[in-house]
Amino acid sequence: MDNAMYVTLSRQMVLHRELDIVANNIANADTAGFKLEDMMTRADQAAPAKTAGITAPVTFVMDDGVARDFKQGALNATGAPLDLAIDGKGFFAVNTAGGPRYTRDGRFKLDETGKVVTQDGNAVQGGGGDIVLDPAKGPISIAENGVISQAGQKVGQVDVVMFDDLSALSKDGNNLFRNTTNVQPQPSTSAKIRQGSLEGSNVQTLTQITRLIEINRAYESMTNIMTQTSDLSRRSIQRLGSVN
Repeated sequence: MDNAMYVTLSRQMVLHRELDIVANNIANADTAGFKLEDMMTRADQAAPAKTAGITAPVTFVMDDGVARDFKQGALNATGAPLDLAIDGKGFFAVNTAGGPRYTRDGRFKLDETGKVVTQDGNAVQGGGGDIVLDPAKGPISIAENGVISQAGQKVGQVDVVMFDDLSALSKDGNNLFRNTTNVQPQPSTSAKIRQGSLEGSNVQTLTQITRLIEINRAYESMTNIMTQTSDLSRRSIQRLGSVN
């Protein structure tokens, strides 16, 4: 296959991956605490190709992973007592079947045992363990520092933790992040919890739709280049055959 075809194909593969990422951003534009993702690319050089006596390296476009924008989204009031938003840097800690995970999605609820859990049933962590509340004790009040009170008495604590290096966090599905290092998160001293609010995603829908259109056009352009290159090769072979 011609080098131009290889290079174009590598670009199409990257565009296909980028299309998936942008589509996922748009699909999660209304997901609480969702963080924008963006494609990273790199240029790789293959072994030098010799054409018409000239030796030159062939450069390919390669997928180099996904970057996340952890910038805070807008805080939206809901009035629900267990809807919590983090104002500042930090994450809620939750316990899952796979171990500790971290999220900005504060759509919490009580399960049948009175445990504070996520929408998927993972236990929210506070004070060194699960948070268990008794609805019979009265309305739930959660202060900016995470202290949970009922009838004027402290009954629990919501933990907010932070990472010095956010690259330690890997996406784990269901709006959760996993710590990929041995460095443990530290309690956040600056973040404030806003009860009765949720943090929206930081996705700018119009920008992502525009990017989606750009990717589709670029993919179409690569397809045209491949078609033209193939036609050129075919015509060249036909002419050589005619001369012979």
